Amino acid sequence: MIIPVILSGGTGSRLWPMSRELNPKQFLPLCSDQSMLQETMTRLRGIADIAAPVVVCNEEHRFLVAQQMRDIGVSVDKIILEPVGRNTAPAIGAAAAYVQSKYPDGDDVLLILAADHVIQNTAAFHLVVRSGYQVAQQGQLVTFGIVPSKAETGYGYIKRAGLFAAEENAYCVARFVEKPNLETAQQYYSSGEYYWNSGMFMFKASTILQELETLSGEIYQAVKKAVDKGVKDLDFCRLDVTAFTASPSDSIDYAVMEKTDNAVVLPLDADWNDVGAWSALWEVKEHDSDGNVLLGDVLKYDLTNSYVHAEERMIAVIGMDNCVIVETADAVLVADKSRSQDVKEIVTQLKQSHREEILLHQKVYRPWGSYETLQETERFKVKRIIVNPGAQLSLQMHHHRAEHWVVVKGTAKIVCGEKEFVMTEDQSNYIPLGTKHRLENPGVIPLEIIEIQTGSYLGEDDIVRFDDNYGRKT
Repeated sequence: MIIPVILSGGTGSRLWPMSRELNPKQFLPLCSDQSMLQETMTRLRGIADIAAPVVVCNEEHRFLVAQQMRDIGVSVDKIILEPVGRNTAPAIGAAAAYVQSKYPDGDDVLLILAADHVIQNTAAFHLVVRSGYQVAQQGQLVTFGIVPSKAETGYGYIKRAGLFAAEENAYCVARFVEKPNLETAQQYYSSGEYYWNSGMFMFKASTILQELETLSGEIYQAVKKAVDKGVKDLDFCRLDVTAFTASPSDSIDYAVMEKTDNAVVLPLDADWNDVGAWSALWEVKEHDSDGNVLLGDVLKYDLTNSYVHAEERMIAVIGMDNCVIVETADAVLVADKSRSQDVKEIVTQLKQSHREEILLHQKVYRPWGSYETLQETERFKVKRIIVNPGAQLSLQMHHHRAEHWVVVKGTAKIVCGEKEFVMTEDQSNYIPLGTKHRLENPGVIPLEIIEIQTGSYLGEDDIVRFDDNYGRKT
């Protein structure tokens, strides 16, 4: 059996301002109508002997993962929640330990995939997965090497050695190499012996755990303990915080693949892209006759070879070439396309300045629905809140703000202090500072309200929760 393990813990910082820490690129529909995570799941359909997937993500993204899986009708085996980020080796180790604990008598093969890659040739991908399955069953650690289309300095490389299995087109790994300079990348490309390191793998759960124990014992001990002491809650497996935090932070490449004698590489030529920057997204999207990718309300004159994405407003561009322009409700990025990797420098500045634009969009998704900030000043904030049918917010109170709710659409069931009542369209209610309150949608259509907050502090962390359906404490 093949068990897909989807790694969904990244923040996609180089795709800011679309990608934010609390809603990163894997949850965004950047290449199609589906999010990149949903595309990854959909791509698995048609592979024989494939089981329900395991997803590894951080605590903040758990409801996004669950909702997006429901939206495309995918039942996950488990969503493993990382309490802290520890890179790919602990994430993969935890997934392997979970699978082995659930199927102690099995020896299933894990298919490790990133949640945010583009693979346009699904048929070629399926063929290589089938070959990888055959090799992994022999106890090898399989990695997929992307057949390079050019000399690329943005990826690490894998050099192949002799054939391991001719019928599967599998080669022994000679070595892994870091991102090269342009001259070295050209040599790699010309030789035909090097592949881009995709970060996708196949191996038996028992094999990777044995290799971790031998080659990176601290990681092995930490993830085993984190799973053994973890708490399983419906679709979620919450890893033990103390045990997982004690794990060294390391990639699976450094922790295992570069040290093992059992690494095998299978070439993959399937129009792959890791969409690591805006320039990469320009590459995978369809261009107009001037080489442009234009999304949203865009007017242009003398614009060539550019990527322009208008989300909220019209963008007009004149006399530019090779540029990236991305507009969201609260931020605009303008960059030379060849410098799009440097967006991470802006993200660093945002972090240093403690700017909210690195964390959230104006529209924020929650397990019960979403909210959007329409206007904010020092003393008041206006939000548009959407509550899904049958969903309810936590029973909560605020120390520093009062709230006024106006129902725009649907039916609201409200707890305010000792009172419980129903409001419909055009009705309103005032919630004084320090009053316990709760909002629920008992209807069958989305509930839409306008919330006006007033007070001395309007931060999202001014919430005291007394009861919550989703296990949130803060």
